[in-house]
Amino acid sequence: MDRAAAEEWIREHVHPAGTIETEHERPWATVLRVPLADDGVAWFKACAPVQAFEPRLTAELFARWPDRVAEVLAHDEERAWLLLADAGTPIGAFGNPPEAWLEALPFYAELQRGEAAHVEDYLAHGVPDLRIASLPQRYDDLLQHELPLASDEIARLREFAPRFVELCGELGAYEVPQTVQHDDLHMGNVYAEGERLRVLDWGDSSISHPFASLVVTFRFLEEITGLPPADPWFERLRDAYLEPWGRELTPVFALALRVGAFAHTFAWVRQRDRLPDEARGDFDTGFRRVLCRALGQIDG
Repeated sequence: MDRAAAEEWIREHVHPAGTIETEHERPWATVLRVPLADDGVAWFKACAPVQAFEPRLTAELFARWPDRVAEVLAHDEERAWLLLADAGTPIGAFGNPPEAWLEALPFYAELQRGEAAHVEDYLAHGVPDLRIASLPQRYDDLLQHELPLASDEIARLREFAPRFVELCGELGAYEVPQTVQHDDLHMGNVYAEGERLRVLDWGDSSISHPFASLVVTFRFLEEITGLPPADPWFERLRDAYLEPWGRELTPVFALALRVGAFAHTFAWVRQRDRLPDEARGDFDTGFRRVLCRALGQIDG
């Protein structure tokens, strides 16, 4: 990123009240904090090629859903730059309470339903394609990679391949429109400002089965909030999420999460393939956890 050019572009759209500072720098994006008058702040994000679709996607979502995504102050599709208004505090700061998800999931589902009409446009502008029909080939591709798993775990993945193809066929038989799937929908990416909740950070998104979004949500409710897998909260949150889709789709939900756990690993592979070698060690720590969660779905 050309820092001087980025700061000049920022100043074309807002008036910084102090020094623009680096909030964090990762292989997939750099985020700058832009102080504004009256203790306000804006956020600049420069996306690496692996997430270059994010600024346009975010701007499109804000244009249609301004009450549930971050306010886009400016974006530059060619340079993959994004400037956002502050959205408040991540719900992780409050302990990732399931009550917040009871509110967030239905409005997120409404967004997904509405965005199904724009799938072809998103695919044409670089949003990754993880539609059900593509997943068996993605599974084969996964097995060609060097994975942070033991040899017996890799063997289990290989043995499961034919069954995974069958599960994709079963999932595809249901008439659920494939649409934007955030794929990183956890407590660090849902922000609260007063009574309003907004979903941020769409850089891991894909076009996929919508219900797969809750693979990540439920994982963090287990690992961070400490809910046991059989906690009644998971059924309550499932039902809240499905309200805009129709309760008759309850039987497909578990199947979608089962397939979605593997689709989530395919997204991680896409990120990993674009990392420099020196960054893969830290990345693989999280990648192994994601792979092990998928392995846990083999026996259903």
